[in-house]
Amino acid sequence: MEASGIILAGGRSLRLGYDKILETVGSRSLLEIVVDSISSLCGDIIVVTAEGHPISSPGHYPGLRIVTDIYPGKGPLGGIYTGLQISNTYCNLVVAADMPFLNQALLHYMIELTDGFDMVTPRVEGKVEPLHSVYTGGCLRVIEQMFERGELGVHKLLPLVKARYVEVDEIVRFDPEQLSFFNVNTEKDLQKARKLSGGDRYDD
Repeated sequence: MEASGIILAGGRSLRLGYDKILETVGSRSLLEIVVDSISSLCGDIIVVTAEGHPISSPGHYPGLRIVTDIYPGKGPLGGIYTGLQISNTYCNLVVAADMPFLNQALLHYMIELTDGFDMVTPRVEGKVEPLHSVYTGGCLRVIEQMFERGELGVHKLLPLVKARYVEVDEIVRFDPEQLSFFNVNTEKDLQKARKLSGGDRYDD
């Protein structure tokens, strides 16, 4: 199934104190790593950033567009809505810009599961990963209705749409260590990502 990629890059990096997506893991920025990870799956890539938070294109990707939130101040749900509105495809892979260990095989598997569902999302020990999910255009009107009610939590979308949960036994077939869902929020996370990327042992 043809899919576009939507990368959410509008976070303020409050815990790090600076723009984390420009931090490097290995020789590349977090944003560049994420773009590269999904570029073989998505010909069209939309990077959604917050108002007043301009970013430069991470390298040469012909199908990449950088856009600003249509509805500022509505958090990740606003970014997802913006990407869905702008996307040229019905199926859309949504990931955060601070996830350096995305697994292409798992993402491809999730995209292939989309037929017949509004959303495909991983679920590990009852916790879902809405910023590592597939959304279809069928979610747009539901999100608009949530905005009208003042509901901004991405998790609140799940019971309102037809969702396909990808369970642990499916996830570990592709990503045994479940590093797909690791994201960089703190300086410790950043150092861990660098160690993992370099193949070094990391002890919590």
